[in-house]
Amino acid sequence: MFQGSLVALVTPFDRDSRVDYVSLKRLIDFHVDAGSDGLVVAGTTGEAATLTRSEHVKLVEQAVEFAAGRIPVIAGTGSNSTTQTVDLSQALSGVGIDAFLIVVPYYNKPTQEGIYQHFTVAADALDKPVMMYNVPGRTVADMLPETVARLSGHENILGIKEATGDLDRLKAIQELVDDNFKLFSGDDFTLLPFIEQGGHGVVTVSGNVAAGQVAKLCRLALEGQNDAAKELDDSLQALNKALFVESNPIPVKWAVSQMGLMEANIRLPLTPYESQFHDQMREAMRQAGVASEESA
Repeated sequence: MFQGSLVALVTPFDRDSRVDYVSLKRLIDFHVDAGSDGLVVAGTTGEAATLTRSEHVKLVEQAVEFAAGRIPVIAGTGSNSTTQTVDLSQALSGVGIDAFLIVVPYYNKPTQEGIYQHFTVAADALDKPVMMYNVPGRTVADMLPETVARLSGHENILGIKEATGDLDRLKAIQELVDDNFKLFSGDDFTLLPFIEQGGHGVVTVSGNVAAGQVAKLCRLALEGQNDAAKELDDSLQALNKALFVESNPIPVKWAVSQMGLMEANIRLPLTPYESQFHDQMREAMRQAGVASEESA
């Protein structure tokens, strides 16, 4: 079920900072039409850290309802507390999601044994598969390949979103896990070589904007159409860069707003996209073949 372009979906807010469910439906319809392979709801890009528990649950519930079986939905439910991670995950297990995305615990700085036990306890407690998420740039703690290998044998752990951007890390994990363990990039810059090296897809930020293009890139790469994939990847690199000139999801929410799909509202402590970067984003979108309202 899980391969290709899994979009780390932005969470739309209205001007009063409430979740905008009209825009959420519009976004999900957009991704179904564009051919995205799945949606990750309430992850980092979805500003999960600023959602209340009730907002988090309702957001996922509504996403599943709007998706209506047309596209897989993965719910981000990780936190720095094992108990809270299990509790939130269990609250969502019956709403129709297809899997959980659970991040390495942040702030606490657990040991490798602590990371191993965290994921084992969570996976043991849940009735949907778990995709682990390693992003040491945000969590500080880094799940090493040997720990990934220990966890890869758990029947309820489907794979990992590896967001170090380090292809040597991918190779190290591949040498330790079985072929059926799913490997997803969490880094749009290195998406193409990640799949060429044996990865199964990406949990993408750029796919919020260039949905059809990122999905096509994944398909071409998975099919071994290297020249066509390289040409498409080249056209997306300026967008990949523009989307990270400020902390994610500040730039991507502005870019999606320029497509007329939602407003660019974001929650503190993140702040609106600086105007000095607007022209760079518009040009990157143009290079990627994405129309903005200004250019339409």
